[in-house]
Amino acid sequence: FIYIKSYGCQMNVYDSNRMKDMFLDKGYKLTNNIEKANLTILNTCHIREKAVEKVYSDIGRVKKIKANNKEMKLVVSGCVAQAEGIEIKKRSPSVDFVVGPQSYHQLPDMIKNSEKVVNSDFLQNEKFKNLVYKSSKLSSEFLSIQEGCDKFCSFCVVPYTRGPEFSRPVKDIIDETKKYTENGVKEIILLGQNVNAYHGKSDDGKSKDLAYLISKISEIDHVKRIRYMTSHPRDMKETLINEHANNPKLMPFLHLPIQSGSDEILKKMNRKHTVDDYLILVDKIRNVRPDIALSSDFIVGFPDETDKDFENTMKFIEKVKFVIAYSFTYSPRPGTPAQYKDNVDHAEKKARLAALQSLLTEQQLEYNKSFINKNVEVLFEKKGRYDNQYIGRTIYNQSTFINSNKKILNKILNVKITNSTNFALECQT
Repeated sequence: FIYIKSYGCQMNVYDSNRMKDMFLDKGYKLTNNIEKANLTILNTCHIREKAVEKVYSDIGRVKKIKANNKEMKLVVSGCVAQAEGIEIKKRSPSVDFVVGPQSYHQLPDMIKNSEKVVNSDFLQNEKFKNLVYKSSKLSSEFLSIQEGCDKFCSFCVVPYTRGPEFSRPVKDIIDETKKYTENGVKEIILLGQNVNAYHGKSDDGKSKDLAYLISKISEIDHVKRIRYMTSHPRDMKETLINEHANNPKLMPFLHLPIQSGSDEILKKMNRKHTVDDYLILVDKIRNVRPDIALSSDFIVGFPDETDKDFENTMKFIEKVKFVIAYSFTYSPRPGTPAQYKDNVDHAEKKARLAALQSLLTEQQLEYNKSFINKNVEVLFEKKGRYDNQYIGRTIYNQSTFINSNKKILNKILNVKITNSTNFALECQT
């Protein structure tokens, strides 16, 4: 039996699914009961300090379970494994294998041969050629097309844990998409640390951008919806903006992190764009797709952030109006240039975060309320917690629920919105 716990981003979910498929292909069975597992994999995230602490806490819990299950092997994979592989083995001898996010395809051989306890090689090209691709969901599937980052934002560990930017060939992505759609999947969500920096090669040997890839995927009849994340403002090309205007299968939702609404802080973050650059992009996108739903990320309390910097961020949010956003207090990460300057008071960070999240929640609630009594298309992906309840997503990526006696799983329906909350819409057919 194999038990997998995934932390952090959607790319980790994708990696966990691929590891699951590898071991199922070798005769393992999936279990949700860790005490039954012969193999436990903790697929980790290194983006914030709390995420790392959680991993070590979970390793301690698994250690106790291993004491009663001598057959269990414990694997720590993902970005914490990449960044702290040797440290993990020193601190936690109960961990049997440590493997980074670019070399987990070697896990079956590592376990079989009990060799190479720590593997943190960057093997993106080799990795994708050796993975097993099976659909993990009924309706919507993550698909990793690009990994790594060359941007080196001063707060971010991704260049050190995921390596340089790498883009998969167009054909490989098309082939993987077809495997999912053959199992009934209707929505493909393209993933990358900088997904809009995609530059994979096509059959003619030439490099192609994300707009080209999306256009090729949309030619597959069974694909009804395409999304992508996470994007960087510096890589938002005109071709991609035009794809939003011209491709009905590309959903009107864009996650475009800015991190701060202050030019001074953006400069310290090494983002290499300004607030005005971002606003110009927003105008371009809204000019071709007026109903686009915008999402973003914000870091509060970055080193040297002043009251004025934070005030500028709040004004920026009020101006753009996001349908949802992810926000955190600054967390120093080992190996990043910003780690030595964590000089904003903790209480001040928390106060600023509370104010920022209050504004974002207000915008989200207002946005969702605007859909009441309107019709919108929803792809119903899974059953809800209650009898005859189904959960889906609108074209704008809003979570939606409905009570229905009909079989509506994996169907796209035009529904009427009857009620809304901060986080979900209620609808009826």
